[in-house]
Formats: sequence, structure tokens, C-alpha cells
Amino acid sequence: MDILRGHDVANDQDDFEYPGDAAIDRPLAVGYEERRMQVRAYNYWASLLGDRALPLIEDLSPDQMDDFGPYSVLLDFTAGIENPAIVYLGTALREECEIEGPIGHIADVPARSLLSRLTDHYLQIIANAAPIGFEAEFINQRGREILYRGILMPFSAQGDSIDFVFGVINWKEMASHALSVAIEREVDTNLLHNPPARSDAPIWADGPGADEDDDVLDLAGMEMPTEDAPLADWLALAREGAEKARTSEARSHAALYRAIGLAYDFALVTRRSAEEYAELLEDYGIKAQARSPMTAVIKLVFGATYDKTRITEYATALDHAATASLSVGSFAAYLAGYDGGLKALVRDERAARRADMPARPDKRQTARDTMKCATALDPLAVATDNDGLAVVVARREADGTLAIVGALPEGSDLGQRVILAAAD
Repeated sequence: MDILRGHDVANDQDDFEYPGDAAIDRPLAVGYEERRMQVRAYNYWASLLGDRALPLIEDLSPDQMDDFGPYSVLLDFTAGIENPAIVYLGTALREECEIEGPIGHIADVPARSLLSRLTDHYLQIIANAAPIGFEAEFINQRGREILYRGILMPFSAQGDSIDFVFGVINWKEMASHALSVAIEREVDTNLLHNPPARSDAPIWADGPGADEDDDVLDLAGMEMPTEDAPLADWLALAREGAEKARTSEARSHAALYRAIGLAYDFALVTRRSAEEYAELLEDYGIKAQARSPMTAVIKLVFGATYDKTRITEYATALDHAATASLSVGSFAAYLAGYDGGLKALVRDERAARRADMPARPDKRQTARDTMKCATALDPLAVATDNDGLAVVVARREADGTLAIVGALPEGSDLGQRVILAAAD
């Protein structure tokens, strides 16, 4: 989630970092033009601020905005936040959601429509008192996979509280899986051999910080540390690669694979600099795990607050590289050439681990073996319910008699189900 703030908003946290935001993994297929609409919407909102904490709703006229007005919605929270009223709904958004005629409140929005996704986000803007950017994918009411990007911006009736939320959303339908895979592989191959000379762009391309110098995405040309360079130099290189993979406008599997490859290079160097590595872990407050040593490496490189699922996946990839005894500088190309890429490699590595594990004991057979040799119970010791009923396990003895070797607790749910089944 991207959070951008106005001036002097209550509970403002501008003085603090947002480590969670740094770990956002944005869908790859939402392109430059889609982002630009959100940037223009944010700049418009910021232009209405003046010296107030929140812009006034009287200054907003979505029906007169030819640019993003058709893709916008205005929610009125003055009657409560549980079911805000829909004051305005743009024509393009209305058509996408297949809404005909008037619509009064958010509860009236068709299920699984794009507009219904707002309920996942608008409560967050109330808590943060600042514009919130979001990006995700879902299956819409027509069964199509949709990528969407939006921004929600707070407005006030008097300037001191959030009474309205103005949202601007655009979207695109994803290509079929087969076509996506083919295109993705072709793009990744080109990027690996011809890194694009284009600058990084923050999420809000011409928002705050637009005048800062941009770096060039050219990981392939990074100078590798020397053999005897400090471990911190290797970590700095790996972290730079991770940051570029995370923030670059041109981010793709190629950039991610380079970053993971650099993380693996760092992991290899830690083997000959154990003391220095331990100091780095202590400095960053990261604990190494004996059962998964590569997890600490990934946390150092990508950040301890990075998405836990991805930390686990990347650590598994590094384990695979270590098992394969790959050399420094070779893992990125190895990943790119692996059939199915990173996901397939992680899947295969986990499957190999499961195959190497000892077979789990058959619980059913273990239970039967236990009952076969259990000591017979005294029938008088078996508890019964008010009707004198009990559910027991009996064993046929060598002389043909039945011995009670087990019993369910009196009044247990399982016992009641067994009685019902036996009575049928």
C-alpha cells in the first residue's frame, strides 16, 4: 500500500519510515500510462490542499474532469463508514461494473465487480488520513482476470475531518496464461542480454521527490567486489540489486533473478567470513536459523520486513543453488534458464526435500497395531451414558470371544455419531 500525506494531519507519521511499504510486490502488467493517471489524480488532490490538512469537498467537481473523471467514484461518509453513499460514479467505471440506473450506497454495488474491491481499501484511508494507492488483481463478475490500480483521496466538508473519499481507478484485462508465459519469457531473455538504459521511477512518478536524481537500471554492469573485499561490500551490492528489482519501472523476472543471484553470491562469501557475517546479523537484529540458514541471508539482502512468503521462496532457491554447488555470479543465468523459472525451481526443490524425508507412519495402521495388543478392559469399567450406551472397540480373541480393548469417552461427539450410524 502506498501512503502519501497532506499537511498537519492528526496522527501523522511523516517522521517515521514505512518498512512494510518497501516490500510491496506490485503486479507487473500495470504499465506506465496506468500509473500516470494515479499521479495526475494525486497532483490534483495536492493542488487543492492549500494550507489545510484536507482539501474541501466543495472544490471537487468530478463530472467536469475529462481526464480521470470517467474512472472515478466519490463516496460520502457523513452518514457513517459502514455503508457510505455513492455521490458520483464515472461512466467508464459504471460500464465496467455493469451498473445501469441509479446506485445509492456501496452495499448496492454488484458482487465481484471492480467497484466492490473498494471495500478492501477505503477503511484504510480513514485510519491513515492520507491518500492511499493500491494495486492488485482479481477475477471479475465475467470470470476475467483483471489487474487494477487506484488511489483513494480524502476530502472534508469543513477541512478538519474525513467526510468524503474520492477514488480514481483504472484497469486492464490480463492476457491468457499461455500468451503471458510466452511474452514474459521473451521479455526476460531480452532484458538479461540487453539491460534497458532507463531510470528508476518511484510509485508516484511526478509526485513528491520527482526532482531527485534517478539511477539507471543496469545491474549487469555492476562492478563485483574483489576477492578480499569486506563482507559488507558484498552485502551492499546485493541490497542495491534487491532495491532496484523492487522499485524499478522496468522491473521484471530478469531484475529479480539478478537480485537473487547477488544474494547467493553474498551467501557464498559469508562462508569464509563467519565472524564478519555474525556481526552483520547482530547489527541488523537478525537471527540465523540452523534449519534454514539462507533465510537470514535473504532478510539481510531484501529486508527483515519483506514478504514472508517470498523470503521463504528465495531462501529455498538459494538452498537449491548451494546444493548444486553453483559458483559466484552464475545463479541469475541459472534461474533464467530453469524451465518454469523461480516458481518451478522452488516447487522442484521442495518436492525433492519431501522425497528425501522418511515416510510418515500410517496413523491408521499404528492405531490398529496398538489395539491388537492392548490389554482387555473390564466391562464394568467402561463408562456409559444415561441410556446405558457406550461405544467400544472389541477384539476377537483366539477362543472366539470378544474382548473390549478400547472405549470412547462418555458423551463424546464422535460417540454420538457412531450411535446414529449404527442405528440406521
